[in-house]
Amino acid sequence: MPSDEGQLLTVSPVRTRTAVLDAACAEATDLARDAAQDLAGVGFVGDHEGVFPDDERVATHLFGCLDKAYRGWRWAVTVSRAARARTVTVTETALVPGPDSLLAPPWVPWSERVRPGDLGVGDLMPAPEDDDRLVPVSLLEGDEGVLDWDDSLGAAPFDLAAGLSTESVPDGEPAPAEHAVGRRSRVLSAIGRDETAARWYQSEHGPGTPLARAAPGPCVTCGFLTPLGGPLGRAFGVCANEYAPDDGRVVSLDHGCGAHSEAVSGRPGTGAISPVIDEVGYDLVDMPGVALADTVFETLDHES
Repeated sequence: MPSDEGQLLTVSPVRTRTAVLDAACAEATDLARDAAQDLAGVGFVGDHEGVFPDDERVATHLFGCLDKAYRGWRWAVTVSRAARARTVTVTETALVPGPDSLLAPPWVPWSERVRPGDLGVGDLMPAPEDDDRLVPVSLLEGDEGVLDWDDSLGAAPFDLAAGLSTESVPDGEPAPAEHAVGRRSRVLSAIGRDETAARWYQSEHGPGTPLARAAPGPCVTCGFLTPLGGPLGRAFGVCANEYAPDDGRVVSLDHGCGAHSEAVSGRPGTGAISPVIDEVGYDLVDMPGVALADTVFETLDHES
């Protein structure tokens, strides 16, 4: 037996045969037009736009489509004949798009069509089981059942109604961290965390916006910045200034805006007001027995 390389050298290359237009099929223009009119109706089939071979003794005729709803489309009628036969028959008739026809965009799965903000009231978008952005809690739990990489779960929960931190837990109740972990079967994975950080950093709440470049200082030095827990807190926080454009949103630490807590106004008139004495102008005083014109002239003469 020759080697594999030797066998490959003895294999003949695959040859592709170019289809030759069959003369009988090419001359069956009237047959193809009648077939297109039977399907589309009289008055909806235009001029003959050509014929091309599909296979041996198989050809397709193209006719323009006159239907206003399908501008640029063409009627394609495929004809063929058997070997050593002279009779040509219609194989298929279809409406196909032309080079200038209006086509629908390629179909995209719904999971790829959804964009931020598309979800409304009552809409559900469950995360798939194999979502790379999530991992089971059991993979990240330490010896005490707390996520090793996320120290934010160890913080005491906050009661918005009472406005107080609920650090005191009654006897027999699980710890705050156990409360937080027990409500979720999956948590953010390292992939999901990195994708989130990149998306937030490149958004309008990152450092690359004109608002941030014109700010008097970064958010990390602003007193209104509320830090985040966990690894994301190393680069992001939440703005707590009601007058800032990013109020209630996650911002990068090197983001910024004009509502910085340490910003100093540069507008005139906001500092100490100094008196201004007008030494150029004058006032007209109507004096008894003196004409107004005489007063004006006397004043001008005095200034000159």
